[in-house]
Amino acid sequence: MEDKANLILWNGDVWTLDHHKPWSEAVAVKDGLIVKVGSNRDMKEWKGPHTQVVDLKGAMVLPGFIDSHAHFLEGGRALSEVRLKTVKDPEEFRNRIKNRVQQREKGEWILGEGWDHHQFEKPQLPRKEWIDPVSPQNPVCVDRCDMHMTLANSLALKIAGITRETPSPEGGEIEKDPVTGDPTGILKDAAMGRLKENIPEFTLKRKRQAVESAMECAHSKGVTSVHDMGTFQSFQAYQSLGRDHHLTTRIYLFIPVTEIEVYSRLRLEAPFGNDFLKIGGLKGFVDGSLGSSTALFFQPYKDNPQKKGLLHPHMFPEGIMKKRMAQAERARLQMAVHAIGEKANHTILDICEHLIRTHGKRDRRWRIEHVQHLLPQDIPRLSGLNLIASVQPSHLVEDGSWAQAKIGEKRVRWSYPYQSLLQQGTILTFGSDWTVAPMDPLWGIWASVTRETSDGLNPDGWVPEQKVSLRQAIRASTWNGAYAEFSEDKKGSVEKGKLADLVVIRENLFQIPPREIRNAQILMTVFNGQIVYQKKG
Repeated sequence: MEDKANLILWNGDVWTLDHHKPWSEAVAVKDGLIVKVGSNRDMKEWKGPHTQVVDLKGAMVLPGFIDSHAHFLEGGRALSEVRLKTVKDPEEFRNRIKNRVQQREKGEWILGEGWDHHQFEKPQLPRKEWIDPVSPQNPVCVDRCDMHMTLANSLALKIAGITRETPSPEGGEIEKDPVTGDPTGILKDAAMGRLKENIPEFTLKRKRQAVESAMECAHSKGVTSVHDMGTFQSFQAYQSLGRDHHLTTRIYLFIPVTEIEVYSRLRLEAPFGNDFLKIGGLKGFVDGSLGSSTALFFQPYKDNPQKKGLLHPHMFPEGIMKKRMAQAERARLQMAVHAIGEKANHTILDICEHLIRTHGKRDRRWRIEHVQHLLPQDIPRLSGLNLIASVQPSHLVEDGSWAQAKIGEKRVRWSYPYQSLLQQGTILTFGSDWTVAPMDPLWGIWASVTRETSDGLNPDGWVPEQKVSLRQAIRASTWNGAYAEFSEDKKGSVEKGKLADLVVIRENLFQIPPREIRNAQILMTVFNGQIVYQKKG
């Protein structure tokens, strides 16, 4: 076999994330691996008659982006469902449901996501009455953008057996009209489960199609690896695609902590798998979300003094999360636990501290997902316990527009405290939480560097002292993501011997104003040494 490269990218600005040689001009790739990083002149020895050579014309090369928190299969499925992200009023909400009903058979479920009542022209929670007239024969379930609240129509509520007499479950809420006592159609957290268990599971063919759509989206954004907060049902689709050699995004899968017995029966230690598909560990929840008022705080919400948030069903019965995490510790499994409110974060830190002190130090790489609101005294605890902060900067763009109204100025000062965490030595890794937010690493990098908000009222940054540097943001989107999945020796930087996952960006991010990062153009994505995306025109 010819000892030449399959692909050479040259004449560019390659930021390698290698401390010894941070910048280079060119990269040579062979058989899915990086074989040379150096100058244009260095590439001559690797060029053969069959080598594909790409002149970057000064474009920037980075390691392929790693999205450290996404709902990948669900994101792909959402691309073919009702999209409600830009809805501003009840009429538009109703019309989008109506249009989808007209495209479906009688009795087929209408699913969708993305609505945000804080973005409505008149902020208000939607009600079943908005959509009942246009969906009398199709059950409807459409999630709020954070996936901690859903709107169901009357038919869906009937199928689920939810009436005015149905009590709210632990860790959830069935919202009821204060005058009539009837369900409004809004279900929060645990209450959503009673509805969603009635939705027919997708066929394997539909799941594969959803993943293929998700991968196409990932390619266009420069994403080559994803940490999927999914299920064993997701694994079925990934495994099927992998067998057919059609998996063109690396998947690191977390399954719900409630499935821990599966690991125990199999005697499986995570991560388990290959460079394309790994089972990473277990995903748990402590609370809900800020937008749904289910994130757990010590003090009441400013805009709703009767509420402090909700514990997630994973926390019931009392003590079960600590018991399951102790099982994970004994089985040497990685934990990733969702915590948004300051009390939720304090609670999971207490559990981690107890288990780590009990069982001693080892390389766990346990993660807290979101870490949005912290008590200032809890910030050093993450680094002290060697916990990874798996965060999603895109959320602050929206939350910064209304968070202060919900929790007040004092608590907002410690919202998304990225720089404070970094200064304490915490490993910060970036994800999108797609479909809660777009799968767009450049958007996340921009958000973390500028901390601008969607309302335009924070041009100098929301809580500006928590901005991160561009270098820190890129590292959090690449090498740190690899570290968070025990793969820093294989990816996350542009170095010889590592997997040839690369992204080419038209602009050198270090040479443009931070505000313009969100508009930078992905020109090419290379996965396993193959070009899987190339911008047209």
